[in-house]
Amino acid sequence: MFNLACGIEYDGSNYYGWESQIKIFSIKNILENAISKIANHKVKIFCAGRTDSGVHAYNQVISFKTISKRKKKSWIQGVNSFLPKDISVIWVQKVLDDFHARYSAISRSYRYIIYNNTIRSSMLKNRVNNIFFDLDVKKMYQSSQILLGEHDFSSFRASRCQSYSSCRKIMNINIYRKRKYFIVIDITANSFLYRMVRNIVGALIEIGRGKKNKSWLLHLLNIRDRNSSGPTVLAQGLYLLSVSYPIRFNIFNQNMNYFFSLF
Repeated sequence: MFNLACGIEYDGSNYYGWESQIKIFSIKNILENAISKIANHKVKIFCAGRTDSGVHAYNQVISFKTISKRKKKSWIQGVNSFLPKDISVIWVQKVLDDFHARYSAISRSYRYIIYNNTIRSSMLKNRVNNIFFDLDVKKMYQSSQILLGEHDFSSFRASRCQSYSSCRKIMNINIYRKRKYFIVIDITANSFLYRMVRNIVGALIEIGRGKKNKSWLLHLLNIRDRNSSGPTVLAQGLYLLSVSYPIRFNIFNQNMNYFFSLF
């Protein structure tokens, strides 16, 4: 029995998220079917982060066990031949028996991209969130640092979240403007609640446009009330950027995507 890990890249625009009851629009189901064809047996896969409907992945990590021995090239090219063009296997490697894509992960990083321009872009449709009003990036960054550390993020937790605890640890938040019109928000945490990133970004936008002051995020952490927080932003601009694991698993981010070289 072999334990394999793969890096997956996908455009989530046409899918109801990683997992869906409508299996033809489930990224997980499509991948399992393709991998099972190359393995010649039914395969069950596990992912590092279950992305929501419309959310993209730059380097999603999955793991699965198989009795079939294949070369790396055969796994990658073979599985990709059975996948739609908006889902790709970008790397594969054999891992230790106790590796699990979800439970072995120590952190996940997401990136949210805002196109801050009064004119919408047709070329960037479904890739970014177009915000037409001016945003104060410096103010957004300064406020975001309030969220660093371990907190109860109930104010940023969607109603359908099934997590037992609403406590999470945010390790890093960086917000910067790139090439005049793009605002990039990078967030790394041990894990995330359902729609937590999109809800945080929604609150930061309220601060950036001057509707809320810089200390508002501290207030939201303290009251632990989702109804008092900001709006949930669109999924289009959100990407699962990378996943980190203990060094002993030898898992590194191996994707080289030209789109992200812009940011």
